[in-house]
Amino acid sequence: MSEVVLTERDGPLATVILNKPEKLNALDKAMWRGVGEAFTALDADDTVRCVVLRGAGEKALGPGADIKEFENERANATQAADYGVLMHQAMSAIADCRHPVIARIQGLCIGGALELACVCDLRLSGESARFGIPVNKLGLVMSHNELAGLISLVGRSTALEILFEARIFGAAEAMAKGLLTRVVPDDRLDAELSEMTARICAGAPLVNRWHKAFAKRITLGLAEGRPLEDAEVAEGFACFDTEDFREGYSAFLEKRPPAFKGR
Repeated sequence: MSEVVLTERDGPLATVILNKPEKLNALDKAMWRGVGEAFTALDADDTVRCVVLRGAGEKALGPGADIKEFENERANATQAADYGVLMHQAMSAIADCRHPVIARIQGLCIGGALELACVCDLRLSGESARFGIPVNKLGLVMSHNELAGLISLVGRSTALEILFEARIFGAAEAMAKGLLTRVVPDDRLDAELSEMTARICAGAPLVNRWHKAFAKRITLGLAEGRPLEDAEVAEGFACFDTEDFREGYSAFLEKRPPAFKGR
């Protein structure tokens, strides 16, 4: 049996693939564990500059949970709580990955698949993609940790609309709600993704990692009412001591593309 989560590399670009196309990449326990392990490993890899999360095949990032697994793995609150720890670990591994992470969305992006996409930094979608979190039709809730990513993107009221109505809706509406970064024609999805990742990989990797960390700190700080500490303020100027800054500055003066090394 093939691995349910694959990691592929193309130079500084890593792609994590949900690999159960025969079930449209429905999420099961092994897949949640594999996502967490894949992103934890990539976070530790200094040679990575960008990560893409996608589903195998062209029909779905994912339709949500593998419902057949509930009977044995999520049959009661105790089992579900243990399973939820695994889900939170996977979502945290994506959110905490220091490299830029893009969700490539084509076809279905429902339930848990949308939860994973929500904790990515950017979400690129084909125009025929479909979205929704219809868990109330199963008598289930999104836990606090699962709901946090959705609310951070669309706000409390829109998140509750998505959950209360449990509708499946299209990419144009998802874009209007703030779920997506960009929507393109389906036949342009991979070309657009290639261009996006090339631009990210060409940038200074330390700067991209700093910006991701700064954005997270600012968001949390505003929510908690906690001011920046002196060390955090100083980190905003650490880039001036890097080789990449000297390379970028020289390249600008010499009118050539910079060759960043991540140092």
